[in-house]
Amino acid sequence: MSSAVLLEKTAVELSDLLRNKEITSEEITKAFLKQINRIDDQVHAFLHLDEQDFLTQAKDSDKRRAQGKSLSPLDGIPVALKDVISVKGQPLTAASKILENYISPYDATVTRKLKEAGAVIGGRLNLDEFAMGSSTENSAFGPTRNPWNLNCVPGGSSGGSSAAVAAREVPLTLGSDTGGSIRQPASLCGVVGMKPTYGMVSRYGLAAFASSLDQIGPFSKTVEDAALLLEIISGHDPLDSTSFPTEVPSYTQKIHDPLAPCTLGLPKEFFGEGMDNEVRNSIEKAVEFYRSQGHRIVEVSLPTTDLAVPVYYVIATAEASSNLARYDGIRYTSRSNRAKNAVDVYAKSRGEGFGEEVKRRCILGAYGLSSGYYDAYYLKAQKTRTLIREDFNRVFKEVDAIITPTSPTPAFEFGSKSDDPISMYLSDIYTISTNLAGLPAISVPCGFTEANLPIGLQLIGPAFNESSLLKIAHAYDNEHKFGCVSPTLAKE
Repeated sequence: MSSAVLLEKTAVELSDLLRNKEITSEEITKAFLKQINRIDDQVHAFLHLDEQDFLTQAKDSDKRRAQGKSLSPLDGIPVALKDVISVKGQPLTAASKILENYISPYDATVTRKLKEAGAVIGGRLNLDEFAMGSSTENSAFGPTRNPWNLNCVPGGSSGGSSAAVAAREVPLTLGSDTGGSIRQPASLCGVVGMKPTYGMVSRYGLAAFASSLDQIGPFSKTVEDAALLLEIISGHDPLDSTSFPTEVPSYTQKIHDPLAPCTLGLPKEFFGEGMDNEVRNSIEKAVEFYRSQGHRIVEVSLPTTDLAVPVYYVIATAEASSNLARYDGIRYTSRSNRAKNAVDVYAKSRGEGFGEEVKRRCILGAYGLSSGYYDAYYLKAQKTRTLIREDFNRVFKEVDAIITPTSPTPAFEFGSKSDDPISMYLSDIYTISTNLAGLPAISVPCGFTEANLPIGLQLIGPAFNESSLLKIAHAYDNEHKFGCVSPTLAKE
């Protein structure tokens, strides 16, 4: 089977080929390595890649299968991780100069689970520094480019994770989502990206940005592939105090069960001004598809939607300023060569090691937590966050899922929003509220603009209701398969 054919297979299809002994993991891995070597100098999705280790894992998987000891459907399938997720013996830079030389001494829980499932784990994927951004322009090691148009951003902060799947450099990746950092880049790159319910996937081993918002989740070509990867990484973890003790159902089986008629809500606050017309048209067509399948479409209201962005940037920056205090030049971070005393070590190491966006958010967060301002900003933001969560709870008494755009626009050109942080922050206007409420949400490709840029549909569900959400998303994705369309760059 040719490399070009293998690159277009979904993870589920590759798993079937492996099970039927029609292909080996080594052949699959070599095909994707060939693709990475062919195009990643243009895309720059990878920050680090140990090809020999990648191939060794693949050969080990083939040996297990030959002995009839396959560990899971994911055994032998390549998976790459955003460079904020720990892999023992591999770099973890968070795309920051301050961690440029750091090697992780342990595995994140999701990494351990992938290894136990036999996945072939390779590569550290690019991102906005410490996951702070919506375009991957903030990486200290250069931006990732959108495979659909190299002059456009891939979204962020998990831009490397989304671009790697879109460019067919790897079939599955993991990213992290704090305010839309999985779903927004998935939308801009034309792939599936899912943020699970907060607490569904362990955060142990994830370099923290905002601890009450961060969540790890999958990228893939299809919803079915996302379900496969999510099933592996989900579940309670005693090493993460925010991990929720809940049973993980078989997502891959349940998405194929018949979908009973659902009630789907359209929040009127999400369909106002600021949405690109081509995005609006694609979302309306997706809504009509669901209606044609017998599902009930109703208008709903989430009145605190306009407060989500300011609330998010108070809470997220406050938590970031606290979490990033550990990068001080004393322990495992880079230390300034210009430091002459203890104060210099802190000030110069952080000043040289952090990029402008990280500095901006740490300063904003420290201000919001400072004496005299805590009640006015941070405490008030947390109270408003409760109102946002209550809005969703009320709506989910009426509907099974909510339909929105993922991003107000398709991918934008590099530099077009760099000088205006507020404009950049508004790129996540449709995704932020679900992080504040801790809900599961998924972005599914739903079409293209006239300029051939992808558009994403977002589906939001009640907490810990991933099974139903995946089933609703699969109903659309299985019919349209926009994520299986390759950009010209990806084709040999």
